[in-house]
Amino acid sequence: MKKEVKTDGAPAPIGPYSQGIIASGRFLFVSGQTAKDPVTGEMKPDIRSQTERCLENIRAIIEKAGATMADVVRVNAYLKDMAKFGEFNEVYVRCFPKPYPARTTVGADLPGGASVEMDAIVALRSE
Repeated sequence: MKKEVKTDGAPAPIGPYSQGIIASGRFLFVSGQTAKDPVTGEMKPDIRSQTERCLENIRAIIEKAGATMADVVRVNAYLKDMAKFGEFNEVYVRCFPKPYPARTTVGADLPGGASVEMDAIVALRSE
């Protein structure tokens, strides 16, 4: 059983995928989000700004599903330039309360000129 999560607070999908999917009412799977502004479609050039916007996009999807960043249990992060890992972490750490989600961070060639992309798995609260 799955249900789509869709919000104008994050960019519309550019391919055959959903912004998020709730599975069995227990988990939200957030598709990879870049730093694309959902209104202007633009991305700022620096890694800190892109990390902030990427996490804002993820937050919008999570909140639409009735959860918070504190409910995130897993993040996959993809960086175009692993030399920017420290700058990425400076922003990332401010967006999640402890205990931090489990995370993998890898270098990757990203679409549309993005410097960062992240996806997330969120544990939904019982109703």
